[in-house]
Amino acid sequence: MRDDLFVKTFKGKDILITGGCGSIGSEIVKQLIQFQPRRIRVFDNNESGLFELQQKLQSPLIRTLVGDIRDKERLRFAVRGVDIVFHAAALKHVPLCEYNPFEAVKTNVIGTQNLIETCRENLVEKFIAISTDKAVNPINTMGATKLLSEKLVMTANIGINCKTKFSCVRFGNVLNSIGSVIPIFKQQIKRGGPVTITDENMVRFFMSMSEAVNLVLEAATLSKGGDIFILKMKRLKITDLADVVIKKMAHKYGHDPRSIKIKITGIRPGEKLEEQLITEEEFSQLINVKKMWIIRPHRILPYAHKYYEKMPLKFGSKEINEEVILDKKELETLLEKYDPQI
Repeated sequence: MRDDLFVKTFKGKDILITGGCGSIGSEIVKQLIQFQPRRIRVFDNNESGLFELQQKLQSPLIRTLVGDIRDKERLRFAVRGVDIVFHAAALKHVPLCEYNPFEAVKTNVIGTQNLIETCRENLVEKFIAISTDKAVNPINTMGATKLLSEKLVMTANIGINCKTKFSCVRFGNVLNSIGSVIPIFKQQIKRGGPVTITDENMVRFFMSMSEAVNLVLEAATLSKGGDIFILKMKRLKITDLADVVIKKMAHKYGHDPRSIKIKITGIRPGEKLEEQLITEEEFSQLINVKKMWIIRPHRILPYAHKYYEKMPLKFGSKEINEEVILDKKELETLLEKYDPQI
């Protein structure tokens, strides 16, 4: 049923994905092919990544566009004739953004505004931006720039002449994405350890790659403009994740799991022990839809929500920001499902 809805949404559409060579962007490209779009424009500043993606997928639907979202004139050419935009381009690594703050501003803030303006000019139907739980009460540069990016997307819907429906999806940590902890843990285990963790109390919301992409695609089908879509995610302790990956992977690399040590390296600049999915102010704007939460800021877009169920929740509800942490057995079962190589 969901696939039928996706076909209805994407069939015959001209679609642009910025950051299309990244973990999320490339998976969006891969999934969209099956829903019969007219064309998929993959926009990225990674020339080698574009070539490799084209060679891997071998689809006549794909058009590879070299460019940077910082370059507004390049975006104007890229967006012409596009129906739907998925905006995945961003600087995403907390320490790198902390050390290079204005580069993060130029990509995550100015680049997003460039894309918003070109989408409005070209009467794009829908715009879905990918955000992060680090945008909630941010303490680091990356989170702050993604919060500004969210604000730009939400306010882009204002104006009687706006034909584009602008929305966001807010992710937790995506397991096995580029730069995420599982690939790093695997490399460290392969070398015989140690497996490095910044703090033994570190807790994160997480989602699989398939869940992340399904959330993005469902957001495109449900978006009415001014929405923030959040998957109902589980939480895990990074130390538990490390223990499970060591248990599963050590023998595959010829090591005794007991010989692989965990080393605590200390919290990096700008890093939180725990993330949140929503702010206190957003609780009054929260709507429950099956496997996700939708935030609709009434002060920006004061329209009725007759299709959705309003949730009488209080800030701090364990159903959202304090979801129960998975134990090691539950985590092991889920990782076997999410990553067949573990």
